[in-house]
Amino acid sequence: MIDPGEWLGVLGGGQLGRMFCMAAQTLGYRVCVLDPAADSPAGAVADRQIRAEYTDEAALRELGALCRAVTTEFENVPAQSLERLARDCAVSPPATAVAIAQDRRLEKRFAQDCGLSVAPYRAIADAADLGGVDASLLPGVLKSARLGYDGKGQIRVEHPDDLPRAWQELGRAPSVLEQWLPLACEVSVIVSRGRDARSVTYPVGENQHRGGILAATIVPARIDTNLALQARAAAAHMAGRLDYVGVLGVEFFVLQDGRLLVNEMAPRPHNSGHYTIDACTSSQFDQQARILAGLPLGDTRQLAPAVMLNLLGDLWFEGEHLRVPRLDQVAAIDGACLHLYGKREARPGRKMGHVTVLGASPQDALERAGQVAAALGLDPAR
Repeated sequence: MIDPGEWLGVLGGGQLGRMFCMAAQTLGYRVCVLDPAADSPAGAVADRQIRAEYTDEAALRELGALCRAVTTEFENVPAQSLERLARDCAVSPPATAVAIAQDRRLEKRFAQDCGLSVAPYRAIADAADLGGVDASLLPGVLKSARLGYDGKGQIRVEHPDDLPRAWQELGRAPSVLEQWLPLACEVSVIVSRGRDARSVTYPVGENQHRGGILAATIVPARIDTNLALQARAAAAHMAGRLDYVGVLGVEFFVLQDGRLLVNEMAPRPHNSGHYTIDACTSSQFDQQARILAGLPLGDTRQLAPAVMLNLLGDLWFEGEHLRVPRLDQVAAIDGACLHLYGKREARPGRKMGHVTVLGASPQDALERAGQVAAALGLDPAR
């Protein structure tokens, strides 16, 4: 165990790092953020920030010398930086797990090695692979193997003739062509695993997207109980096979025929797990801090049904003009818990905050979330 008052570190200065800082400070730890931005959301609340690139050797040495343990807040931190830090301090998640999550080809192969199902796919490494694609994979989605998130780096492909153009648009980078499947819904599971190999999972969240970006999460998910247990067991199994230490988000497709497929995993707290701050005994960020400090894992019980709504920068615009959305109306709705991330500039598609709405029942939470959506001009959770 790392004693309160000592330093924990985080690579990345975004909103996930901000919420980690707050959770760690609540437990009595000091937190240092490494991020190149002068106005990062996490840097604004951290006890200290090192302004440098994630590959800066001197900065990594300084962070490793100061902190007893270091974590990450986004998956595209170079795995080599984690390996470098591991020479000086405890690091979670491990670089090996992050490297798998950073590449869709390795990620899909890993899920299959775990005995789990994924959507039919074909890896595209070079132009020669474009000609050998099985027509049964179309229509499909061509996804960049690396650095894709929130719908970025993904192009719908209807016909074989469209494939070369789509690959060109992705910069001729290594990619995965994935078959388009009829979905009943998309769900996710947050799993926390400590250094003692004990793991716990949170209730399954049902996710709804707009434009490839998560718009709403409904918890508990409206799926069969046995399927929910299957998703939680699959996420825990993946974490165990990775020898994972930290918080892991695993996304699944639920097909119309009831099958569960692994979509992708995120080696960090997940946007769909933000509801845990207000709706659970211990949040996903509490778990991240506990694991880093060597404390026992927290209780994952859900205390009330919840709906989480993402607040994107689009809400701050009326045409081309900036405006402040009616957050006062949101604050007046019973059960609505508003979280803003301290970002100074609003941009379309940028995550500026979220609202978690608690209810006495799942239907009550949905109805209150509908009031929040109406106040802000959002599409309601369905």
